[in-house]
Amino acid sequence: MIRSLLTVSTGTLASRLLGFVRDSMIAALLGTGAIADAFVVAFQLVNVARRLLSEGALNAALVPAWLRLRQADEGAAAAFAGRVLGTVSAALLAVALLAGLLMPAIITALAPGFAGRETLQFAVTDARLMLPYVAFAGPATVLLALASAQSRFVLTAFSPLLFNIALIAVMIALIVTRQDAGIVAPALATTVGIAGFLQVSILALRRGERVATPLRVSFDKDMRGFLARAVPGMIASSAPQLLMVAGAIIASSSPSAVSWLYFANRLIELPLGIVGVAMGTVLIPELTRALHGGDHRIIEGAQSRALELAAGLALPATAGLIALSEPIVRLLFEHGAFTAADTRSTAQALIWLALGLPAHVLVKALSPAFFAREDTIAPLLATLKGIVVAVVFAVLLDHFLGADGIAAGVAIGAWSNAASLIRHGHATFGFSLDDAARRRLPRILVAALFMGGLLWLAAGHLIGDRPHTLILAVVLIGLIAAAMALYGLLLAALGVATWRDPVNAIRSRDLRQ
Repeated sequence: MIRSLLTVSTGTLASRLLGFVRDSMIAALLGTGAIADAFVVAFQLVNVARRLLSEGALNAALVPAWLRLRQADEGAAAAFAGRVLGTVSAALLAVALLAGLLMPAIITALAPGFAGRETLQFAVTDARLMLPYVAFAGPATVLLALASAQSRFVLTAFSPLLFNIALIAVMIALIVTRQDAGIVAPALATTVGIAGFLQVSILALRRGERVATPLRVSFDKDMRGFLARAVPGMIASSAPQLLMVAGAIIASSSPSAVSWLYFANRLIELPLGIVGVAMGTVLIPELTRALHGGDHRIIEGAQSRALELAAGLALPATAGLIALSEPIVRLLFEHGAFTAADTRSTAQALIWLALGLPAHVLVKALSPAFFAREDTIAPLLATLKGIVVAVVFAVLLDHFLGADGIAAGVAIGAWSNAASLIRHGHATFGFSLDDAARRRLPRILVAALFMGGLLWLAAGHLIGDRPHTLILAVVLIGLIAAAMALYGLLLAALGVATWRDPVNAIRSRDLRQ
């Protein structure tokens, strides 16, 4: 399992790093004005649709059902996959066409602060140009889910790179030709749709090399039952993105606040994606097989190792983002139209959002235990509760802290979601950790806090007021490398892990290690 997690995490890391390059270029080209706010809202709309479908979300319903059918009859499993592929593709095409017609109302609901401003029309135009991606995301998601169900994680891990590569290539051309923001935004929006076509084309070709899946559109009783299980799981798997949408709705009335929250959240997406996507993609099939086998020891071991990995990556990432918030934002985004004032506002929002990162990752680690049991309702209810909590606190805190208060509300909503899953899992199926996890998790927390404190002190002494970009990059790379080394030494000193453990984990598939 660990080897598969690392494979998916590596692909996600590559995609997220390219995403930083992409967003840095977007910030430089668009800044944080009306055109940028409009593009960000439209991009978030399509991005939420992409997350609802991809990055392990559809696995919540498709993988357990497909594996159960394959155990009885491979032909039935292939027919089921073809029906899901055809039905989801047809449904997403219809959704994209309907959304295009209703886009002014949709954008007004998502960004009520845009009403009566030219920003609304900018956002409507951008969103309509991006909509083809939603139609292409349907078949791409089903093909990726089937690949993960068959333990073919390389394709799942690296196919999302095409999305960022396409956008970066177009932005390079726009920078070379020195286009203004009014041309850049619709050009990038059009590229989003083209990127979806490229991804599904490559996946379809790879699928064709292996086996032909008979396509069929069906909305019979079985398919309606599948969709009834799939939709709640897809919504629950997209909790972090939905919380940010809730924050953007409130922030839309404040100029530039939507952009500050977006760019701050992009830094949260790196560790969240590395751990969260891997959890959804790998843990669900692993836990499903363990549940079918009835081996409680393997189930407990998989859950424990997942939480250890989640905590081991999320806690130091949280400490690092808080300690280095402003220099990281300055290095990545303060170029072109993105000003020093934007950097300060984005960095403050990042600190508050980072406090919710461990909760987001905890949700990603806990949800597969429900999805593997084909229970998508409990995670859905926890997500909806978290959104309500986030909105309430964001509205209250916005009056006192502005965009920072909205970010704090999002973090509180994430912790509400995680707490609900813990309570429900313990009450329904006795969610538990093994002795090793109970011993290691507190030590991981101590190591992360100690590392974060030293990193904050070192950054205060080594990073001046406004050093040159190259000097800042060198200092930040050195600080991050030193912090990672210190964290590793602390884990070894506290008896949590040694440097050889990841290598041994890659070589072994034994969940009880």
